[in-house]
Amino acid sequence: MRPALTGAGVAPIVLFMNSSDSTPASNAADNFDRLKALLREMFQLDRGDLDFGLYRIMNMKAEEIETFLDRDLLPQARAALADIAGDEHERVRAELDDTIRQLKALAASVDDNEKVRELRARLAAARPDAEAEADVYNHLAEFFGRYYDEGDFLSLRRYSGGGRSTYAIPYDGEEVKLHWANADQYYVKTTENYAAYAFAAGEGGDARRVRFEIAAADNEKDNVKDAPGKQRRFVLAAGTAAVARDGADLIVRFEHRPLTNGEKKAWPGNGARQQCRINEASEARVLDVVEAAWRAMLAAPAPTEATPDRTVLARHIERYTAKNSFDYFIHKDLGGFLRRELDFYLKNEVLNLDDLALGDTRRLRRTLARMRAVRHVAEKIIAFLAQLEDFQKRLWLKKKFVLETQWCVTLDRVSEALYPEIVANKAQRDEWAKLYAIDEIAAGAGDESAARAPASAEFLKANPYLVLDTCHFDADFKDRLLAALSDAGPLDQQTDGLLIHGENFQALNLLRARYAGRVQCVYLDPPYNSPSSEILYKNSFKHSSWMTLMENRLRESNGLMAIDGSLAIAIDKHERERLGPLLTGLYSDRKIFLVSVVHNKKGVQGDLLSINNEFAYFVTSEKKKSLNPLKIPSERWEYSNLRNWGSESLRTDARNCFYPIFVEDGAVIGFGNVCDDDFHPPASNVEMGDGTLAVYPIDKGGVERKWRYARDSVESIKDLLKVRTDRKSGTVDILKPQTDAQIKTVWDDKRYIAGDYGTRILTDMGIPGEFDFPKSVHTVYDTVYSMTDADGVVLDYFAGSGTTGHAVLELNREDGGNRRYVLVEMAEYFDTVLLPRIKKAVFSADWSKGKPVSKDRGTTQLLKYVRLESYEDTLDGLALTPPRDGLLAGNAIAAEDYRLRYALDSETSDSPCLLGNAFADPFSYTLSVVRDGNRRDVSADLPETFNYLIGLNVESRRRIDGVLAIAGKNAERQSCLVL
Repeated sequence: MRPALTGAGVAPIVLFMNSSDSTPASNAADNFDRLKALLREMFQLDRGDLDFGLYRIMNMKAEEIETFLDRDLLPQARAALADIAGDEHERVRAELDDTIRQLKALAASVDDNEKVRELRARLAAARPDAEAEADVYNHLAEFFGRYYDEGDFLSLRRYSGGGRSTYAIPYDGEEVKLHWANADQYYVKTTENYAAYAFAAGEGGDARRVRFEIAAADNEKDNVKDAPGKQRRFVLAAGTAAVARDGADLIVRFEHRPLTNGEKKAWPGNGARQQCRINEASEARVLDVVEAAWRAMLAAPAPTEATPDRTVLARHIERYTAKNSFDYFIHKDLGGFLRRELDFYLKNEVLNLDDLALGDTRRLRRTLARMRAVRHVAEKIIAFLAQLEDFQKRLWLKKKFVLETQWCVTLDRVSEALYPEIVANKAQRDEWAKLYAIDEIAAGAGDESAARAPASAEFLKANPYLVLDTCHFDADFKDRLLAALSDAGPLDQQTDGLLIHGENFQALNLLRARYAGRVQCVYLDPPYNSPSSEILYKNSFKHSSWMTLMENRLRESNGLMAIDGSLAIAIDKHERERLGPLLTGLYSDRKIFLVSVVHNKKGVQGDLLSINNEFAYFVTSEKKKSLNPLKIPSERWEYSNLRNWGSESLRTDARNCFYPIFVEDGAVIGFGNVCDDDFHPPASNVEMGDGTLAVYPIDKGGVERKWRYARDSVESIKDLLKVRTDRKSGTVDILKPQTDAQIKTVWDDKRYIAGDYGTRILTDMGIPGEFDFPKSVHTVYDTVYSMTDADGVVLDYFAGSGTTGHAVLELNREDGGNRRYVLVEMAEYFDTVLLPRIKKAVFSADWSKGKPVSKDRGTTQLLKYVRLESYEDTLDGLALTPPRDGLLAGNAIAAEDYRLRYALDSETSDSPCLLGNAFADPFSYTLSVVRDGNRRDVSADLPETFNYLIGLNVESRRRIDGVLAIAGKNAERQSCLVL
């Protein structure tokens, strides 16, 4: 849902579980305070004033929420009880008065009458009391505390009773039910949680409160981890802002940011060791500036066996800086979930079945009154929480802006009229020198003049597979380049690859209209959630977090897959057992297979066995009868007789399979015609008059059989055939190699070794070694080949180092196919690993020591790469426009309804990130975002964004008299012209 607000050292909220007639564990005021503390936690009111990302929503409404909780909402519980009790009081008073009148009319005794005594007792019980009020507050706290867990509302329905709680899961009668704690949520990211942290220093009546707060911070956008050298650390704030007083409390403020070069020298190391050194410096500085009384309390000993001289302050700094990583989720339907659970809670926890059994109407009325009061207040809290959560969901599901669009194209597709501008572009020349060592290529070709000026027009013509990147050129050049490409044919049909720099859920959401039903193969190598890279969510729920991450994205990509499309997901032992049932639930109408890929020669030591394999799930359409057979490398070909044998192998079983194969000098030179039915060769080998040998499919027993290929198809395998002569008999046989094989469930070829054909390939290409554990390109190659036709679309939204794109390029290079690839990656190595790798793989198939071995094995290519707005960018771009003064004045009911349900949507509707404000120029539209802790404006590419929103297949893109004209067909195949 949102960042957790509790942290180590924060006093827990104590909840009391009472039946409707139990004596309250505390009075109404205490329970009121406990409920209020829980609501403050749920509404994110106990944290630093952070103006970025997930924290902005609550910052904008904090003051209003405080007022709502203090002045409007919680007092309504007391009013509800009073109203309910008042109704009952009036009814009983009327009945008592009527009874007394009747008795007086009969001259009967009033005070001694049993009915009068009962009515007077009921009248007293009908008055609202502290016990009922305390119970209502307690039930509210118990209900929300039951489902709220450190920032999220989890589906943990509990049946209490018998001294224990039993959990129930939603169940619709399925034969097998797969459920996990976060199944009804969207996984957003794992990042730092800037939680409030408080602890008491000192003892007894002298104890004082210390609060740690964040003075400045920001986060990586999307789910990106900190880049090497830019890891964020918790550092004491600069200057006098570090330590301050807030009444009796001591405030200690930290910043969370990358270290400066000077700080790195002062605090060397990495990870926990570096943070430990920073903590020591922070402790010393705090103790140096606080008053003597505070210093005595904070410097009090808090030893451990490993650190006997540790102080109280050091202990809490260590806790605060060590446990802040957290996962973030957004509930898909928080309002509906909590309302359903509230009904369950009221019936199961507040209503006492003993009251029904005993027939005690007075007790039952009291219970019903409390149920109505709990529901009255709880529904308003739920409405407010749902508004906040639904607003975040809306922002999460919003189609994100394309912030930048660039094109990469090989020079063989670029008009030579543009060559002079290309030659003059130093940034492009420098990139070619870095990627391709073009000066050495020129010198190696013996062109000394070109070696001195390698980017001459003649050099460009001689190297058609150099990749031009429009990021080095201005908008006018890009317009002219794309206009010229449009003249060659529909632009999107020419585009071989699309690379997306952004969070994969957002990318899939944006691609939906454009690629619906078009993807033939989805290949994924997601995070394995292994101990070295596990998702951290609430520790014991790490598998639930991982499954939500996968389920969200698999479900989003389902609509992109073709009817006969297939999916392959690489996985290892840590999540294999959970991924299988998840796939079964998502793809009940498809076939699912598990494959073991042996990829590690040495193995990784497990608990008992050395583990040298990973796994992959293959999910295929029921319409797909078979996968393409895998190609066998020529060095591993096994030969067998071309002559058929076994059942249905006789000549009479296939007339067109009986013909001579001519052999000369130990090689096949040709094929004869199909033999007439009345012609019977005297032997399997017949010498011809011209010195050639005619070989017939006749076995050693003289039985006429048939060749395995008919006469009209055997020509296609002529170059594969081999002649074998038996040493003893001199008989010549025709052999054919097995060049492919049906896919098996175990892949054990050495080509699948990740170190040799993953890491080493990147090293040979000169790609920086900042990407761990790339897949063997052959593993991905064989997987993609098995699932695709020659013109299929391949999608990988955990693209990593770009192995899938590389494999598709190699596959097309070898079989002449026209497969297209779509790769999504959010990390910084999109620019340092993935994009350079694709550019290098286009230029040459062979690399050594970072340089191309041969430029003759390049491939023609046009690819586009785009950068997307992130969810954090959307949050950063929100702008609040309060309602006009007096608009809701005088109508308390309308004002409350607006605050509970509509305020956030209404007051942020003009935000640029929601395209709510008017714009005059689509080429100068900007969003306000936070980058490295600083707010700045970034451009948005509205034409490209619009193309994806309507699913436009672009055919041409031209600028005419200053107007950008884009023509194509939308998702419904209607012709469109966008100006």
